[in-house]
This record gives sequence, C-alpha cells and structure tokens, in this order.
Amino acid sequence: MLSSQMLAIDAPAVVEQIAQSIRTQVLGTLRRRGLVVGLSGGVDSAVVAALCVRALGPNKVLALFMPERDSSEDALRLGRLVASTLGVESLVEDITPALHGVNCYRRQEEAIRQVFPEYGEGWRCKLSLPPVLDGERLNVFQLTVQSPDGQQRTGRLPPSAYLQLVAATNFKQRLRKMLEYYHADRLHRAVAGTPNRLEYDQGFFVKQGDGAADLKPIAHLYKTQVYALAECLGIPEEVRSRPPTTDTFSLPQTQEEFYFSLPYGRMDLCLFAHDHGLPEEEVARALDLTVPQVAAVYRDIEAKRRSTRYLHEPPLLVQPVREA
Repeated sequence: MLSSQMLAIDAPAVVEQIAQSIRTQVLGTLRRRGLVVGLSGGVDSAVVAALCVRALGPNKVLALFMPERDSSEDALRLGRLVASTLGVESLVEDITPALHGVNCYRRQEEAIRQVFPEYGEGWRCKLSLPPVLDGERLNVFQLTVQSPDGQQRTGRLPPSAYLQLVAATNFKQRLRKMLEYYHADRLHRAVAGTPNRLEYDQGFFVKQGDGAADLKPIAHLYKTQVYALAECLGIPEEVRSRPPTTDTFSLPQTQEEFYFSLPYGRMDLCLFAHDHGLPEEEVARALDLTVPQVAAVYRDIEAKRRSTRYLHEPPLLVQPVREA
C-alpha cells in the first residue's frame, strides 16, 4: 500500500553518492575548479550548497545572495545562516537597481493595472492557482493585490496581462542566473542548480533563469527526500522548518498556493504513485482523499508536463551539427 516509507532513503549513502557524482562532473566532465550556488534561504539551495561542500570542500564553493525589493526579509538572513554553517565564502548582489534598469517593476505594474487601475506605490501582489482538490478547476492563475491599508482583492488577469506580468517577473530569475554565471566565469567554476524532483518534473522554473545550470544534484529527489538530506547534512533547523515559498512576488506566498496546490508531502506521493501506475483508489485510501480528487491530481500532473515541455527543450537545430 502507498505510504511515505516508499520514499524513504538511506540519507548518508545518498549524500556520498551525490557528492561523488558532483566531484566527477565538476572536476572531470566540466573541468572546473569549483561551484557557485545561489542561496535563497530555502531548504533546496541549502542542501545543494552542503552537497557541494561535501564534494569539493568549502574553499571551492561560493554562495550568492541575490535579494531584491520584493524579497522576504527572512531570505537573506537564513541564507547567511546556511553559508556560515557551511563555512563558505558568500557575496550579496542586490538586484533591485538592475531590475529597475530593465523596467521590471514598471512592466509588472502596467500588467496589473489592466485589472486594478489603482495599483501603484505601496501596493503588493501575488499570483495563485485554485486548489486542485476543489473539483473540476481550471489551471487559471488569479491575481491578489493588497492596498497600503491592508485590504485585499482578487481578480483574473486577461491573457495578455498575465503573460506580461509573468514575463516581467521572470527578469528576477534570469538576472540572478546571469550573476551566478558572472562569478562562475570569473572563478572558472560551474553553476549548481537547485530544483528538486517536483520542480524539475512539473516545470516549476524559468527557462534560462533558475532552470539554467551546469549540474542539478537533487533533481532526482522528491522534496521529502531533500528534507531527509537536510537533516543528515546538518542544515539549521530554522531552514528545515520553513514552509517552501516562491519569494517572487511582494505578498507572502507558498509553493503550494502558487503552483503545486497540494502540500509537498502529498504531492510527492501522488507523483510517485502516478509514475508507478498505482490505482487512484489506493492513493485515495492512503492519503485520505476521494477518488475524484486523486484523479484531478493525476490530470494536473499530466497537464503541467504537457504545458511545460518547452522548458526542458534545448535549442532546436535544423540539422545535427556534431555528436555531444
């Protein structure tokens, strides 16, 4: 019967396996001297940084903090806590001025004002999906705005406004990656990506933004397995107990609210069950859901894979040029 034990791992053995893979990939395949990791204050980037240290030592790992105007106040503090715990060199790159330079915030506001004309200085916002368990939902994002006096309103953006808002927001992930590669080039190092299996499989990343990396050490691990590694690697408890967040929009927002629409523990098991052909009835019993709810989750998994397939595609060629 489906249970969390199906995702149980021998954490110390997995740590050593990944560390050995990182050593081989960085020093052998990529022929680089070390690694650069963007630390967000979340558990995924903390685990990747710790694995890089385990593989190469703290002197060959650079941690970057890249806050901006809308970043959570905790993100930089927790990122610094992780870097201090691991004993790695770290740098702060405030990307707010650069985002102003490419008119990221202005472009966001233009899109939002198509629905909320009064949106401006002092307002905050976030995007969210309706819960996947609420019957026959549509995968349509809703925009929530909060006025300076704390009042919130929610509405649906027209397609053009939604696309502009997302495109403008994606500047954040792409600019961060640009800085990671600047420091990687400067130090003759590689860039380590931080997506876990849920994010990688379901397309929860920006192409040529947080989706770009030279290696992705935890992309095969479910989120619950990442937490198991975090404990094994001695990641501070405050980081391990923090709910997964997007830290992308100005209003606080969990990953569940923004994209997955299920807590990561349930989402892990649903993805595992879907990929192993487990019947919906068995999943429903194990997770205390109804069969229609599990069917909705399965459909959502498949829909996200279809709609985000483009994100995984390399540049397309008319003819092959040479073998990899």
